[in-house]
Amino acid sequence: MRLDHLSYAAGPDGLQGTARRIGELLGEEFRDGGIHPRFGTRNMVLPLSQGTYLEVVEVLDHPASDKAPFGQAVRARSQLGGGWLGWVVCVDDIAKVEARLGRQSVDGNRHRPDGIELRWRQIGVTGLQTDPQLPFFVQWQVPEEQHPSTGSTGELHLETLEIAGDSARVRDWLGDPDVDPLEDVNVEWVAPHGTPGVVAAQFSTPAGLVRI
Repeated sequence: MRLDHLSYAAGPDGLQGTARRIGELLGEEFRDGGIHPRFGTRNMVLPLSQGTYLEVVEVLDHPASDKAPFGQAVRARSQLGGGWLGWVVCVDDIAKVEARLGRQSVDGNRHRPDGIELRWRQIGVTGLQTDPQLPFFVQWQVPEEQHPSTGSTGELHLETLEIAGDSARVRDWLGDPDVDPLEDVNVEWVAPHGTPGVVAAQFSTPAGLVRI
């Protein structure tokens, strides 16, 4: 179990505008990630160090976005002006998470502009709206070299994640007190004033520390 990626919903400036704005702050450009046909969304990604990445995601005018929990969550966050959507944990065996949560994971896929299809299983996405302090879980079904973190320059590193919420609640949700997916990240727990969830992320860049 490890941190896989952070998700940021596009604001009024749209997917490319939001990605450009964040990329300028971090000193690197996002790449076109492609479309999630099952969720009615598309994204742009920025590889970070240590096998993680940052995505900016936008909802499409597509029927899938009305039905899929992920599409619904992205739309709701973007309608509020955009911002941090959530954080995602990668696991080696998602069947264990299914057994613990008592429900099945669902297929996810994304078609990159170069034609490569990325595939995974995911579970816990409904929490993005009901309790966004909680991560959802993914298990990738592609070779390691196709993971979206591939291509990182190693100069962008997630240093601190600020989360409004309850650390005990999150540990219980993760289900394994001996494994910390955020062990390489400093986590600052903030008492929620309103909806819990990711408040900000701090990144080390060649130009210094940047808080978004």
